[in-house]
Amino acid sequence: MRPIRPGDRGPAVTEIRTILLSLELLPVAGTHADEFDLDTERAVRAFQQSRGLSVDGRVGAETWRALDAARWRLGARTLYHAVPEPLTGEDVRSLQERLLEMGYDVGRADSIYGIRTARAVAQFQREVGLTPDGSCGPHTMNALRRIGRKVVGGRPQWLRESDAIRQSGPALVGKTVVIDPGHGGTDPGMVVPDGSLRWTEADLVHDLASRLEGRLAASGVRVQLTRGPSPDRCLPDTDRALLANSLGADVFISLHLDGHANPDAEGVATYHYGTDNGVTSATGERLAGLVQREIVARTGLRDCRTHAKTWELLRLTRMPAVRVEVGYLTSPTDRAQLVDPRFRDRVVEAIVAAVQRMYYPIERDVPTGSLDVSELRAVVAAGTVVD
Repeated sequence: MRPIRPGDRGPAVTEIRTILLSLELLPVAGTHADEFDLDTERAVRAFQQSRGLSVDGRVGAETWRALDAARWRLGARTLYHAVPEPLTGEDVRSLQERLLEMGYDVGRADSIYGIRTARAVAQFQREVGLTPDGSCGPHTMNALRRIGRKVVGGRPQWLRESDAIRQSGPALVGKTVVIDPGHGGTDPGMVVPDGSLRWTEADLVHDLASRLEGRLAASGVRVQLTRGPSPDRCLPDTDRALLANSLGADVFISLHLDGHANPDAEGVATYHYGTDNGVTSATGERLAGLVQREIVARTGLRDCRTHAKTWELLRLTRMPAVRVEVGYLTSPTDRAQLVDPRFRDRVVEAIVAAVQRMYYPIERDVPTGSLDVSELRAVVAAGTVVD
């Protein structure tokens, strides 16, 4: 869909304003209920900020889906596992976060009432003496309101995710990594003219992804890219996440470049799944920190830190997932480095080192920037695996 932006009018704007009013983000209905005015833009930005979305004041496909999900408050309807189209909404996410807080395993708080959420609800119902049908109606809601935190002194989801990483072993050999070069097809991403040249984000991140594919494959990893160099269309983020899930990936890495109207904006930032309520993918958060630190140490890019987001690309994937914005293509300083193949090789080495460090036990971790990636290839070439 074309993003709905300031100045637009029509029924879609009226619906957006109605939802924002119900969330108390708009002060009053106003006389022009179908106009995307300044108040509406401010409200959309506030909504995007609170939901961990990109804050641009426009209503694109992802913001619209988030607004549509926000119609539902927990307790307003009975929730159950529907097939083939599961129930989705902010009420589902609130329930999942509540169950996670109590120690039940719903996986990721992805706002989708799937089989894992239904099983967690049934387990809760069984423990409080209700019929364990896996649906969340008035009786289950009353029980949830009566009961406080079940787990204290730790994060049960963090323990589960960390244990899964530990049990998979420290070696990269045999693990599956999905690499996602952003954009592609009809969407070139950021496009910046540079003298007689014209640099596009889609082309540069695909080159990065191809180099990363080669390095990881040489370390014994099974690698899958979400797109080729010249796809016919741009794959939606939801499809990229579903592809990674269908492949049973152990790690998902999405590569992008940033841009800004101010050419002084520069640096690298890494994103992982997380909400404004503190619910996060623990392993995704750790991987994001490792990727960020390794890239900064090995390239000298400005450190723009790690951030939690609820982007569909991060929310719908079922494995540690990160999105890396590897510098600003609009920055002359960053661009001069990004177009240098040797620099892109250093970025790739940093990401490989980060992925390997994620699988090291904490007591065996190594200092940032010290892991020699060539040694990982040498181990595979020798036919040995170091435990």
